[in-house]
Formats: sequence, C-alpha cells, structure tokens
Amino acid sequence: MHALIVGVLYLLGGRTVSANDATGSRFVCSAIPPGAEPGCPLGSPGNRIQNTSPVEDELRTTIIQLRETILQQKETIVSQQGTIKELNSKLARCEAAADDSSKSRGQSSRRKEYSKNTMGDLPRDPAETIDQLGKTMQSLKGRLENLEQQQRSNMSGSGGRGGASFPAELRELLRSRLGALEGQLLKKVAELEEEKSQLYNDTAAHRQRTESTLSSLLERISELERSNNAFKSPEDFKVSLPLRTNYLYGRIKKSLPEMYAFTVCMWLKSSASPGIGTPFSYGVPGQANEIVLIEWGINPIELLVNDKVAQLPLSVSDGRWHHICITWTTRDGFWEAYQDGERLGTGDNLAPWHPIKPGGVIILGQEQDIVGGHFDATQAFVGELSQFNMWDRVLRSVDIMGMANCSSYMPGNVVPWMDANVEVLGGATKAALEICEDRVFDS
Repeated sequence: MHALIVGVLYLLGGRTVSANDATGSRFVCSAIPPGAEPGCPLGSPGNRIQNTSPVEDELRTTIIQLRETILQQKETIVSQQGTIKELNSKLARCEAAADDSSKSRGQSSRRKEYSKNTMGDLPRDPAETIDQLGKTMQSLKGRLENLEQQQRSNMSGSGGRGGASFPAELRELLRSRLGALEGQLLKKVAELEEEKSQLYNDTAAHRQRTESTLSSLLERISELERSNNAFKSPEDFKVSLPLRTNYLYGRIKKSLPEMYAFTVCMWLKSSASPGIGTPFSYGVPGQANEIVLIEWGINPIELLVNDKVAQLPLSVSDGRWHHICITWTTRDGFWEAYQDGERLGTGDNLAPWHPIKPGGVIILGQEQDIVGGHFDATQAFVGELSQFNMWDRVLRSVDIMGMANCSSYMPGNVVPWMDANVEVLGGATKAALEICEDRVFDS
C-alpha cells in the first residue's frame, strides 16, 4: 500500500507542463523514488508551472481516501489486538480453572461452597463443572461473532479495500483456540465420568466389606446362641477318642478357604504307643492329604502339606496335656513347630508356592484316604484334644506363648473351636473341660 502511494506521488510530480503567467513563477514539490539524490534540479522557467487535469484530481482524491483507509485499518488493528489480548487472558484463565478443578478437593473454599455435602472428599459436581465450562465457551464464541461482524462492517465501510488478510488469520487463531478448549472440555467430562464411576465402585466395595463383616458377626452370635448350655463357655470342652478304631472321629463343620499360609494350634493328651496317630487331617477332592498331622508307628510326628512331608521335633505321648502349634507359609514352604509355647524346630521347602485348596473336610482323630472317609484304624488318634483353632496367617511367637501359658485365648479366624462347630461320630464324646485348670492337676 505504501509503495503504491509513493508511486502515484512520483507520477504526479513527474507530470509538469510549462505555461506563461504574468504574475510570476510557481514552485512544485516533486516526489522522488527512495534512494534517489535529493537535489532540486532547476528547469526552464516555463516548466515550473503545473497544470491540473481531472485525472490528477481523481488521483489525489484516491490518495486521500487510501490514507484515511490506512488510518482506519490501523485503528481497527489496534482495537482487535486489544481484543485478542483480552481473549487470550480469558482463555488462559479458563484453562487454569479447568486444570485446577481436579486439585481443589479438600480445600476450605470447596468445603464452604459444598457445605451440604457430608462427604468432604467427594469431587465437585460434574454437572456444575460442565455447565460452567459450557458458559465460558458460549461467551468466547459470542465474542468471536462480534469480532467477525465488526470486521465485516469495517470492510463494507472501506469499500472492501486493504488489510482483510489479518482478520482472517485472527479468526483462524480464535477458532483453533476454541477448538482446543472444546477438546479440553470433552476430556474433562470424560475424567469426571470416570471419577464418578470409580467413586461408585469404591462405595460398593466398602458396602460389600461392611455387609460381610456384619454377616460374620451375626453368624458368630447365632453360633453362640446354638451352643450347648452344658458347657461353661462354647470353647470349654474336649473331644475324647479312647479307642484305636476306624469309626471314632470328630468332624469340623466349617471348611477352609484358599490359603497361602496357616497356623493350627490345639491341646493334646495321649499316652498311646506306638505313635499317637492322627490328631487331624484335611482332605480336598483330588488330594486327601492336603494337610495332615500324624505320628504313625515308630516314626516321629510328621506334617504333610499337599502330600509332602516334614518331620517335626515334637514329643507329646507322655499322657499329659501339651499345647502344640504348627505354622506354614507357601513362601519357600517355611514351617515352624511349637510345643508348650516354645519353638522347637523350623524348616523350609515343604510344598513351596502351593496354595491350600478350599472346600475340603477337616477330620479330628483319623487320616483320610478319600475325602471325608476310608479311615485306617492303625492311623487313628487315641486320646483327648481340645481348642483346635486355625488361622489363615502365621501367628507371632508371643501370641502362641500367651495361649500356651493360659494368659490369653485367641479363637481361629478360619476355624474357631466352638461346640456348635464340632460334631462327634462313631462313639466319640464331648465333655466339659477348663484346660488351664485341668493342666494344673497334670503337673
């Protein structure tokens, strides 16, 4: 545009004609091209007079209009630059608000704003956040439409001349920014929906755990209510198996879940020989010797896990009450053997990495060749046992010592010793027993 103006001025300045004037001479200022020598060449007196013509007047009028158009375009550009800065500032605030919305949980302002929400750790209402971002986008789109209308007005006022390419770039920039903001809005909506779904899942899981705990408590209460009132408390009894037969035994009504560790503890009293037999066995479909404690013949007491054998340094066949505990974990097959609170032996590589299978049968006094039966009289336990408890974890030594010296009692979390959980068959009997008092008389 500037080059065009300079060229027109140069043409006007170059077109001079001579004329005679009785009053004197006229001096005409001529435009020169950029870089030319700025001299003032003197011509003949007759060339100093410039005649005007209609073409020259029209060109002057065009130059004036072009100058006015340039000034108007400059004002428009300055105004639009200010608008762009304002829109960029607004977009930056919207983006910052969108980024900070997920971080504003737990702040005091959120708690004041959502004072009716009793769960302070819940996220902002997704509908309200989406509505706020939607209003922001509508406002920005309205500003863009106003700018486009203003640009069209400016172009129509100036006859469509000059500087229309920059507003087009501005529109593309704003459309790009609005598109990016719309993408962020959709992403935020997806994140809020996912967060809402996760919150629902967490709430459902918590409700399920609570219901499971309540069910366990109700079951425990029901078992206490069904317990035999002949005993002082549900755990103060013993099971007597006086003969070595294949038909006397006790049966635990509860089964085991899948376990990766266990602790089993009990009180035993036996003077049978050779070997006390099988205090307990746990069989599952496909493996009758999933867990077995046995002393058979002249062999030492053995622990079987998945039909793998470890010999235990225990001796309980003296006709007196003894407290024994066996722990095992699938990690490296590590085991421990306790007698009367003292750890007498440890070992490893006993069915390592094998999980204890669920859904089997626990038998007191017999070794199972098939699940729940097919007993061998030579492997039967002869004597008395009490407080058979089982946990799905390895107990601490201090807990085992507390039960052995009667300073504490811990019912098993998997199999607790309760009258309602134990049934006796084939002539086996239950009788009241306060083990700590009876043990004193054995001393």
